[in-house]
Amino acid sequence: MAVILSKTYNALVLAGVPNKEAEEASEEIAGMDRRLIRPETMVGIAIAGIGLLIGGMGYIITLIHSVQ
Repeated sequence: MAVILSKTYNALVLAGVPNKEAEEASEEIAGMDRRLIRPETMVGIAIAGIGLLIGGMGYIITLIHSVQ
């Protein structure tokens, strides 16, 4: 089932757009919104991963120095 932005759909219908076209446009906009959010989420995950790598490297360096 497709996601429809109800406020967008209602605005299009009030503007005189036929129901079928208003529904299709609302579905397309909702799909675009979901696609735009995904890259932001992926960037956040990448930044978190880099932070973990840097933290891990610091831990390894500390271990190496404590052995010597």
